[in-house]
Amino acid sequence: MLENWLKPLDGKLVNKRYDKDKLGSHVQAYADKLPNLKKTQVAIVGIGEREADEVRGYLYQMTFPFKKLKVADLGNVRKEENAFITSLVRELLEGGICPLLIGFDGKFTQAQFFAHQACQPSVSLVEVKERIAYHPKKSEMEGYYLNSILEGENKLFHFTTIGSQAHFVEESVYRFLEKCYFDCIRLGRAKSDLAELEPFIRDADMLSFHLSSLKQADAPGTENASPSGFFSEDACQICRYAGMNDKLTSMGLYGYQSQYDASGLTAKTLAQMAWYFLDGFNNRQKDFPASMDQLVEYIIELKDFDHRLTFWKSNKTGRWWLQMPAKNKRNLKRHRLIPCSYNDYLLASQEEMPDRLVNAFKRFD
Repeated sequence: MLENWLKPLDGKLVNKRYDKDKLGSHVQAYADKLPNLKKTQVAIVGIGEREADEVRGYLYQMTFPFKKLKVADLGNVRKEENAFITSLVRELLEGGICPLLIGFDGKFTQAQFFAHQACQPSVSLVEVKERIAYHPKKSEMEGYYLNSILEGENKLFHFTTIGSQAHFVEESVYRFLEKCYFDCIRLGRAKSDLAELEPFIRDADMLSFHLSSLKQADAPGTENASPSGFFSEDACQICRYAGMNDKLTSMGLYGYQSQYDASGLTAKTLAQMAWYFLDGFNNRQKDFPASMDQLVEYIIELKDFDHRLTFWKSNKTGRWWLQMPAKNKRNLKRHRLIPCSYNDYLLASQEEMPDRLVNAFKRFD
């Protein structure tokens, strides 16, 4: 069935001899026939053959220290259309395979989301982008692909945007996100403490990362490149956080435009981001709380609010969660433990509620 949506990889890429410690010698590549995907955990899919193959050329030459990780490269989509891509991503999700999408345009975030929407009761989306592709008075044809996701009748549970730059985003858009209790971490805040992004990313079912959120010096090969943004090291760390998220089941890396990338620097950056996602995936600890057996409970009495907060800490990783009150009538059990940080716990113990936790409580009212 997957063959209906996919175009096999170029033989020059997969038939090349790679050293045994390189990724190119370990990936299950779709060349002559589709590989056996029975134990596959992550599948690379290109949306735009030229761009994806440029990235593969560098990714395949990187090391492969992931002894337990089964990675397939399923080639490129036959049609660069949302409905077409949604069907493909949906089948991978239903097969328990995490798609790693490499696409030339951020609009494919929409296809990624609709695939999740078809597979699960509610979806939490995290997007890393310097702009926010939402505007109530503009159309999707103008590039505002988040309109139907944020306003439509869909299964969106939560939306988090990371890395937006105020000089690109109208204040009314920020007000809309605040009204909906969505999380917005602007670039300055994100860069000031990258580790504090991890809980936001840990709450995602899917993540969409746009290369335009990086500095032009690190990623010139993208449309609307900006002099300000994340460094490539920041991007790799964010991708690793995404890979480590037990809850996350798809990853999109978007916006690579090879015609602007004469030196190949952006393809190298994107290949590194993909590698760090795989590294994070390989280091998943499976500590997402299916039960409380491996967690330590911490209770805080908030005197000023006449309320009790229950925090949980993982014995495996030291990661933290906040338990939401059970009075909510909606069937949202999978979201009831909100990822947070040790710093959130410290602030709460001092009777200060971080914005992340305030928004979480409001979503459950």
